[in-house]
Amino acid sequence: MRGGMCDCVACMSFMSSDPLQATVRWLAAHTRFPASRLAAPAEALLCLAALAAADEAEEQQRRFLIQRSDPAQTSALRTHGLRRSRVHFKCDNSAKV
Repeated sequence: MRGGMCDCVACMSFMSSDPLQATVRWLAAHTRFPASRLAAPAEALLCLAALAAADEAEEQQRRFLIQRSDPAQTSALRTHGLRRSRVHFKCDNSAKV
């Protein structure tokens, strides 16, 4: 295991859209799975880590999606700013009545 289990599990989630399939591939490549198996708790921990890494990667992708500009909202914000700036013109209240 080069770099520890966490690095390999993080890489697994990017190889395939199915994290469990990627975990089985990793087990086959590194532990001669299914001829020899890890202990049941170790396999469960590895599968859980793969699912957590996939969930984290999905959350990361959703967090940094590019938002499209909405022309109506942009126009409304521009108009709102223009109206707010016009409110601050100084009034001349020196006119005597």
